[in-house]
Amino acid sequence: MSLSIVIPILNASQTLPGTLAALSGVDGEILVVDGGSTDASANMARDRGARVIVAPRGRGPQLSAGAEQARGDWLLFLHADTLLEEGWRKAVTHFCKDPANRTKAATFRFALDDPSRQARRLERMVAWRVRRLGLPYGDQGLLIHRDLYRAVGGYRPLELMEDVDFARRIGRRRVVALPVTARTSAARWRREGWLRRSARNLLCLSLYFAGVPTKFIKRVYG
Repeated sequence: MSLSIVIPILNASQTLPGTLAALSGVDGEILVVDGGSTDASANMARDRGARVIVAPRGRGPQLSAGAEQARGDWLLFLHADTLLEEGWRKAVTHFCKDPANRTKAATFRFALDDPSRQARRLERMVAWRVRRLGLPYGDQGLLIHRDLYRAVGGYRPLELMEDVDFARRIGRRRVVALPVTARTSAARWRREGWLRRSARNLLCLSLYFAGVPTKFIKRVYG
C-alpha cells in the first residue's frame, strides 16, 4: 500500500511536534497543510521531513487541498493535536491490506490527555456516537482509500462540521473502528469547562442537523 498522512495546521507549534513524533518512521508521506500560521509550526514540519503546502484557512479547505496534493492510494487525515498510540501502524497496515476495505473507512478510538472522570465520561459518549451513529469527529483520525474518498465527494470547504458532513456521506455501515487510541488534547475543555464545552459541541451538531449554515454555527462554536 502507499499511504499519505494529511495534517491541517494553524499555529500548531505547541502540539505538532508530538503528533509528528508519533508518526516517525512511517512508510509513506506526511503532508502538512498550513492555513496561514504566524508561528514556527510550518518550519517545524519541514524540519521533521513533512511536505508543507499552503491552503485557505479552515479545516475543510485545508483537508481538501491536502487530499488533492497527496500521492498515496490510502489517505489518513489527522489533527495536529492528536497522538496515535502504539500499534497504529500495524492496525492501519492490516486494514489497508484487505481489498474489501477499499469501500470502507476507519477511525481510531477517541481519548483525551486528561486523567479526570469528566474525560472518561466524554470518551464513552464519543464511543457511543461512533458505534450507533457512525459519526467520528476529525480528532479521531480518518483512514480511507482514495477511490472511496473521490466517490463520496471528499471534504467540502466548510468553515465547520466538515468531519460530520464527510462521515454522513461515507455512511454508518462503512465506518470501522480500529483497536488503537488516538489521544487528543483536552485543552479546550479544561479552558472552557467540561460541561460548557460539551454542551456547545452538542448544540453545534444539533444546529447542523437542523440545516443552519456553518458560518453561523462557527460563531456558536467559538
